[in-house]
Amino acid sequence: EVKADSPDKNVESTQMGTFSIEVDRIKKLPAFMGEVDILKTIQLIPGVQSAGEGNSGFYVRGGGPDQNLILLDEAVVYNASHLFGFFSVFNADAVKNVNLIKGGMPAQYGGRLSSVLDINMKEGNNQKYEVEGGIGLISSRLTIQGPIKKDTSSFIVSARRTYIDVLVKPFIPDSKPAKGSGYYFYDLNTKLNYRLSDKDRLFLSGYFGRDVFDFRSNRTEFKSFVIWGNATGCLRWNHLFNDKLFVNTSAIFSDYKFEFGAVQDQFEFKLFSGIRDWNGKVDFSYFPNLKHNIKFGVNYIYHTFTPSGASARSGDVEFDLGEIVKLYAHDAAVYINDDYKITDLFAVNLGLRYSYFMHVGPFDRYVKDNFGNITDTIVYKKGDRISDYDGLEPRFSFRYTLDENSSIKGAYTQNFQYIHLASISAVSLPTDVWFPSTSIVKPQFSTQYALGYFRNFKEGMYETSVEVYYKDMRNLIEYKEGAQPEDGVKDNPDYSFTFGKGWSYGAEFFVKKSYGKLNGWVGYTLAWTERQFQDLNKGEVFPAKYDRRHDVSVVLTYDLSEKWSFSAIFIYATGNAATLPIGRYMMEGWIVNEYGERNSYRLAAYHRMDLSATYTPDRSKKLARRKKRLEEKYAKQGKDPSTVEVPKRWARNYESSWNFSVFNVYNRMNPYYIYFDTEGDFSTGSMSVKAYQVSLFPVLPSVTWNFKF
Repeated sequence: EVKADSPDKNVESTQMGTFSIEVDRIKKLPAFMGEVDILKTIQLIPGVQSAGEGNSGFYVRGGGPDQNLILLDEAVVYNASHLFGFFSVFNADAVKNVNLIKGGMPAQYGGRLSSVLDINMKEGNNQKYEVEGGIGLISSRLTIQGPIKKDTSSFIVSARRTYIDVLVKPFIPDSKPAKGSGYYFYDLNTKLNYRLSDKDRLFLSGYFGRDVFDFRSNRTEFKSFVIWGNATGCLRWNHLFNDKLFVNTSAIFSDYKFEFGAVQDQFEFKLFSGIRDWNGKVDFSYFPNLKHNIKFGVNYIYHTFTPSGASARSGDVEFDLGEIVKLYAHDAAVYINDDYKITDLFAVNLGLRYSYFMHVGPFDRYVKDNFGNITDTIVYKKGDRISDYDGLEPRFSFRYTLDENSSIKGAYTQNFQYIHLASISAVSLPTDVWFPSTSIVKPQFSTQYALGYFRNFKEGMYETSVEVYYKDMRNLIEYKEGAQPEDGVKDNPDYSFTFGKGWSYGAEFFVKKSYGKLNGWVGYTLAWTERQFQDLNKGEVFPAKYDRRHDVSVVLTYDLSEKWSFSAIFIYATGNAATLPIGRYMMEGWIVNEYGERNSYRLAAYHRMDLSATYTPDRSKKLARRKKRLEEKYAKQGKDPSTVEVPKRWARNYESSWNFSVFNVYNRMNPYYIYFDTEGDFSTGSMSVKAYQVSLFPVLPSVTWNFKF
């Protein structure tokens, strides 16, 4: 459910495109393979598009996946996906609240062009111990929370693991070459909360997650593995100076690693990449009077990038593949923001952010001639300035109240983005490379305009909105035609990139019913997203790979009784853009494809319906039946039934529920990608090439048992 702090917040606030997600409601929605997914719920909001079938990646108002700032307790999460994108890294049992900002980004946020997804973990129950979890078809989870010292400190620990590897292995015959292979992911969330005084609180939180894919051949000595994952940590101190001034001080660590390895006999090869941040920030909130809400602060990040690295050895002999490429950068910003209520009818949010980015040594810059040959090397020592960029980022939004139930809002924002994600795929994969701005790679920059009309009906029971937007983007990054991430292992990786610009514009329509037995929302997005790169598509404008003209989402939940609730999701979206061959010819016995304009072909439209039912047993009736049986037993023994004492363990606050979900109810075979295969014999002139569509998921039922005590 999209939830506001007050019934009229969507009308009264100066912010546009801001949504909060209620985690308890997410748990009642249809679950993909039994696993509740916060990011898949985010994809159902107008202006937010999914990366593809079953994928938890998302795009906001025409921006790329790297243009979303994803925060978990203030720490940046660089890859929010498990299982190559089919699940997100966020365990719903550990999450307190989820907030998405897709328009009119306040000045305290920066470093990305499109959106902010701000997720806060639960702080732990400081009154009593609680245990909750769930057992599904492919994964289980367990959360424990409680007081360390009652009313003063608390903790929460939440763990999750899949057991795909355990379930599948017994069904792989010993004769199969992949016997012994497996895949699993796991994650762990922890948080400590300590009240130092009435004015001071201390928080320590962390996340650690890994995906592990292991392939072993029982016929040869070959084996390979792919491991990737995030680790974050945050130490946060809150201090209340007085009823007008508050400060939050944070020390944050973020890390993302990807590693691929292969072993054949004594030969071993590894390919790896990653990014690591050390971050410090101080944020003040000042409330001088009822008309002003002022926020100001400073933020600093030290980045370490490993865009490409490789190692190889045979026995005790190590091969020289060149030094591991590492890049270092300082990233700083200061900001001030004032939410100012000028009159009862008119309010503004004025913000200004100044950002500064410096690429520093150690670093070797290879100088090339016009033929791509290295002719010289410029050596930068540790701490040497290589290149730097800065910029002012104005943020402005307003709200004009038409009446007590409706308002008009507008927003203007400028954003710089100094780090980039280079992807060779149409969807986000763990192989994607994070890269800083350098003397060759310029910072991305965007300007966004938005205007909206917001209206509530029946005392806030129904919320409606219409928003239109236009976004202009510069210095976007893509790989050159034919380039691969490993091309930069013995070279400067930024030579593999090409740069361009983009535009996105559209309209978003939203209707939500907030409460009652039947609640949910309907969203529709009409949008255009275009790109232009000098080195791609002959320099002509082309649709972005995530350009989607129409996007419809319907989310409904019906609470039939205290025991039963039902949910339904329906999605319709224009097919993804793709580049397909327009002709073929033979060259030395090989088929060579001739491609048409970039992303000029549309796959078939995507649509799907999911259904779920949640059953929550009535525990009070069960206790009454058990007590009645005990009374009957007393009566048979000649004892007074009124003297029955119910065991304390019976009265414990124990809850459980069953979630039954069906993904893709009507078995729609949605296209994932298209491939081509040949039939016949070229020498006889009977050869033909046919296109085949690959679809991932048919109808998939699942069941999950959830418990809490």
